[in-house]
Amino acid sequence: MSEGSQSIQAEHVALREIAPRIACIPAFAQSSLCTTFGDDRIDLFHVPAGTVLVKSGDSQIYYLIVLEGKLRADRLEQDGTVTVVGFISSGEGCGETALMQGKAYATFNIVAHEDSVAVRFTREQFWQLLACCPEIRSVAIRDMNSRLQAYQVEALHREKLVTLGTLAAGLMHELNNPGSAAKRAAATLRENLVRLQELSLRASEHPKTPEQIGCLKSLLEHAVRSCRLQALSSIDQSEAEEALSEWLAAAKVENAYIIGPSLVEMGFNPEELACAQQAFDAQAFSNALNWLGSLVSSFSQVCAIEESIGRVTDLVMAVKKFAWDDRATSRSLDVHDSIQSTLTILSHKLRIKHIKVEKRFDASPSIIETRGSALSQVWTNLIDNAADASPMNGAIEVSTWTEPDWLVVSIGDHGSGIPKDVMPHIFEAFFTTKPQGSGTGLGLEIVHRIITQVFGGRIDVESGPGNTSFVVRLPRQAATAEAAQPVQVATA
Repeated sequence: MSEGSQSIQAEHVALREIAPRIACIPAFAQSSLCTTFGDDRIDLFHVPAGTVLVKSGDSQIYYLIVLEGKLRADRLEQDGTVTVVGFISSGEGCGETALMQGKAYATFNIVAHEDSVAVRFTREQFWQLLACCPEIRSVAIRDMNSRLQAYQVEALHREKLVTLGTLAAGLMHELNNPGSAAKRAAATLRENLVRLQELSLRASEHPKTPEQIGCLKSLLEHAVRSCRLQALSSIDQSEAEEALSEWLAAAKVENAYIIGPSLVEMGFNPEELACAQQAFDAQAFSNALNWLGSLVSSFSQVCAIEESIGRVTDLVMAVKKFAWDDRATSRSLDVHDSIQSTLTILSHKLRIKHIKVEKRFDASPSIIETRGSALSQVWTNLIDNAADASPMNGAIEVSTWTEPDWLVVSIGDHGSGIPKDVMPHIFEAFFTTKPQGSGTGLGLEIVHRIITQVFGGRIDVESGPGNTSFVVRLPRQAATAEAAQPVQVATA
């Protein structure tokens, strides 16, 4: 407790001297507090409004009972702002949560919201109260449960908003990319349509033989076969484009080095085009190949537009899945689909650091039956942390497999690892090693709570230099919080 302010009036009095005032509080009226500890001396404070009684980070934690007035709990944020957590009114106590959780330091600032009078009990006195006064024990446990539930609701909502805000910039970038690609493809398609019209009019001046029509029909069927051809390596594609362009140039085809790459992209080769070379004279062959090149390019641009719109749709669906809070009693959830949606949202951040994502989805089936929700938030926090820990041009491994009654997901990176002195604290609320303003300290705490309490699963951590992995085990059938197992932390 901070007592540096001269405005705080403190008295060290025997408990029995203020017994009548404590007995007036309904929660403590029936307790044996005054008779059991009447001779014990406690601190009585008269605190003007605005005075700080407890500073966040203080190593001494006390149990406070407000006799008059009102206190306020403030949380200091990473960006230097202050968030009001709650109020402690006359007749209420505070500090029991930190004491019963074994905290080594105070989590919040406790400030006099108005002129107040309060008594405080040391850590040792608090535990004596719980041991000897069942009524106070009930009050403390009730207050702790109430505050933890309120905190969990607020923290989950706050962390989700923070995460969505962090992803917003990357999401806008992701939406801009397919939009720009579709715009470029539409412009190219317009040019191709003009070129096709010109070539069609030119070709209509010369009637076609059945052999020529059959050859063009065969090439046309190939051109519209599929957008999804087998991808070539960069070297193989470059060699194929050069070979076909040189073949077209040797055959005196106009724009040979322009249409050659487009034809290769759609899977054409000199052998397949030989029928046209045999069926047409040199000028007609050049016109036919330019017509085919424009048609192939147009079809490729339509595929690009389709893919770009599909990309936008995928992004919208990924955000919807991330933000959706399903409240059904039970549902089927595809874990692979959930992970892929998160990777889609985070792809911009991964590309900035040139991070390769290696997916090994071996869980079959990948469906779990659950009453839980917010699983995308788990993957977002774990993958985002892995990306932060990874070096430039690094790699993240996302693996799934099945075990009896469990579906297992592992997310690993090759960063510097988690220090041994940090490992025991990684799931504590507001604990972060990131620079000020870069982390809330809530991500892993919420991950642990969602996995264990919402899904009834468990999360294991293994870390050493160059290799850190978070292994999440989810029950294949709907589980309750009672089924949750404690976290296992291992350091390599």
